[in-house]
Amino acid sequence: MTNASPGRRTPVVGVGALLLRPDGAVLIGHRIKQGEPETWCLPGGHVEAGESFEAAAVREIAEESGIHEVTDARTFTVVLHTAADRTQVTAGVVARLAARDAVPAALEPEVFDRWIWARPEDLPAPLFPASAALLAVWLGSPVPEGWMPYPAARPGVLPHGGPGLR
Repeated sequence: MTNASPGRRTPVVGVGALLLRPDGAVLIGHRIKQGEPETWCLPGGHVEAGESFEAAAVREIAEESGIHEVTDARTFTVVLHTAADRTQVTAGVVARLAARDAVPAALEPEVFDRWIWARPEDLPAPLFPASAALLAVWLGSPVPEGWMPYPAARPGVLPHGGPGLR
């Protein structure tokens, strides 16, 4: 086994969550993290030791938006970004909102100033890079340059979540 190339940082394993309302809208937050350009971002973050992609997605949704009423979390893709000084592996997890009346709150105001529900075909811009890659896979569009998608479909489940999840 060889060491990482000089100048490259430790890889990051993350997760991005497509939380779907019954009408098909997705939860997306306005990201205002200091030192980064403002973007729109899916709930997500780092996968912690011992955590599955699905558990990480449900945890991140709750930590960032306060929504705990989540069901049917399933990994639909993994995207790999190698064009930076750090390899980024991000799993896309789709989940459903279990409570129709759940209202998101900006629980990390230093990172997100608001959450909205948006139709997948009418998303605000610009998108956070990993979110753009995951949403492109979900929508069947080309992924942004520098990202490589890997479908994570389970037997009988299409990468976009299959019947009833999209």
